[in-house]
Amino acid sequence: MESWLAIVVGFMYAAGFFMLLRRSLMKVIIGLSIFTHGANLLLFTAGNVTRVGDGVQLPIVPHGAAALTGAYADPLPQALVLTAIVISFGIQAFALVLVRRAYQAVGSDDLDRMTSTDTEEGALLHELPRRRGSVRGFLPWRRTRAA
Repeated sequence: MESWLAIVVGFMYAAGFFMLLRRSLMKVIIGLSIFTHGANLLLFTAGNVTRVGDGVQLPIVPHGAAALTGAYADPLPQALVLTAIVISFGIQAFALVLVRRAYQAVGSDDLDRMTSTDTEEGALLHELPRRRGSVRGFLPWRRTRAA
């Protein structure tokens, strides 16, 4: 079973790397997602995939025993995969926000059109919609006296 999972991990890495090299930022995000799913499957496969049953037991020490005896399923790779899923979700959410902001500034998600930090239309940070009020009035320790 591990050999099939290794082949699937290889294909996921290849597909993710291929998508990371595309010109569209959305394809880069999809490639990042496929790449992280491949990494999660690699962590899971490296933990020696076993099924509970057929002589394999849950990793629970029986009452009165000092340690586990026999074959048991290792919970550490599962915990690592869950942690990796949460981290990859956060990275993908942050990357989507960056892609959205880049699309607003440039008007395209093509990496070849993003050649400078400024655009000809002048979509700079000072032209973004501002919040009402100022930070100076919001911070209690920075209050200024009204003249």
